[in-house]
Amino acid sequence: MAQGSSKAGAKSRERDVFSGTPTPSSTKRSGRRVYMVAGGVTKFAKAHPDMDFRLMCKKAFDKARSEVPNLRMDDIDGTRISYFSDHFSRQLKAASMVQDFLGLNPRGSVRIEWGGATGGECFQAAWEAVASGRMDTCLAVGYETMSRVQTWKGNEFIALASDVNYDFPLGGFYTGYYALMVTRHIYEYVRKTKFANIKDEREAQRKATEYASRVMAMVSVKNHRNALNNPYAQYPKNLTLDAVLNSEMVSYPITREDICTMSDGAAATILCTEEKAKELTDNPILVKGVGCGTDTMRLADRPFGKVLLMPHEKASDYADLQYPGVHSFRAGRAASIEAYRHAGIENPNKELSFVELHDAYASSEIQTYEDMGLCRYGEGYSFVERGDPFLKGVDYGFPVPKAGTTPVNPSGGLIACGHPVGATGLMQAVIAYWQLQHTIGKNFGSEKLQIPNAKRGAIHSHAGTGSSVTVSILERVRP
Repeated sequence: MAQGSSKAGAKSRERDVFSGTPTPSSTKRSGRRVYMVAGGVTKFAKAHPDMDFRLMCKKAFDKARSEVPNLRMDDIDGTRISYFSDHFSRQLKAASMVQDFLGLNPRGSVRIEWGGATGGECFQAAWEAVASGRMDTCLAVGYETMSRVQTWKGNEFIALASDVNYDFPLGGFYTGYYALMVTRHIYEYVRKTKFANIKDEREAQRKATEYASRVMAMVSVKNHRNALNNPYAQYPKNLTLDAVLNSEMVSYPITREDICTMSDGAAATILCTEEKAKELTDNPILVKGVGCGTDTMRLADRPFGKVLLMPHEKASDYADLQYPGVHSFRAGRAASIEAYRHAGIENPNKELSFVELHDAYASSEIQTYEDMGLCRYGEGYSFVERGDPFLKGVDYGFPVPKAGTTPVNPSGGLIACGHPVGATGLMQAVIAYWQLQHTIGKNFGSEKLQIPNAKRGAIHSHAGTGSSVTVSILERVRP
């Protein structure tokens, strides 16, 4: 009996293209395994005057369909369609117009909106439709058309995703909020450590900010230079540290080159069951884990409490940390922990091949390293200085001694790719899909951004000042 059980157990763990890594029983969830089998994206651009939002979505959808020629329109059971703002579209119920233009009536469709995390939530909503058994194949497509208004008006629209009764009248645009948050982050993790010996408070904070600004500039250079080999990116640029540091100050200490741009663009992903994936492709990508976290809209409402711990952390690591404060994104930490638990990941810095994360600001990328457990809280700046999130083989103009440890935003991220809000999280999924398929060369026309032997990647989508965050884990299952 014991011997037979052992053989049965071994047999159940045999790998084929659809088996993936066996999931520990403690992390299993009810529901079906879900695979991504295709993805498409338009070029993100300041404007696409030759395309309205429907045609952009059609272009992204057509690109995705080209990857699975056996997929018939009748195979698609329904859609999840994401866009952030009716204001930008100048069209209420625009998702119905996308559904119509794609030729998918009378199938079911749901419009998704969740601030900056709209695309990431759309991806997870499609995953849920398939995992639950409601659909066998679900299309997730998202877009934004932000070029229809001037930048100041666009910033006002985006700022309406803050609390308009309290935050909006006091701060207005989001750059001000993030400047406040990173200033506190610098005080908590740089001023009180690296510059603790300086007694004059103003001088200590000034030096701490100068140091942190330079590290933030390294992130900006990384993402812009990575994007030089991404033909879909809006803002690839051969930046230098000095160019970032000397660019226009928008909200101290955040400069223009530290910030993402408003964009037009669309992206699409096709998710399906294991059985359907076998019909469509021999190179599927498993959606191994999903996680979602939330927090209060108003920073001032966020209560202090214990740090949410990763499996490789212990409470004594953060015994004296005021958490979450305004320096960290508790929603991002909660989403990461759920996704890692779902995927069976214990130490993300060792088990992820790459991360595509929401870097609306270079400062928030550094904060998110810590929230996602790529390094401990307080170690985000040294994580950059060591070179962990940089790609091997790319000239950044400064030393990156540990390049390739955990590449972050090899695509160029939001800072360089652009941020058409409803499409951004889906774009991350498409890039991760191509990375894990090992088809970056085919899709980008260059192998320079391909992560060697990429096995598992994370995508991270973030809204507001961390009021909602999604994290999804994708895994290559082909031997």
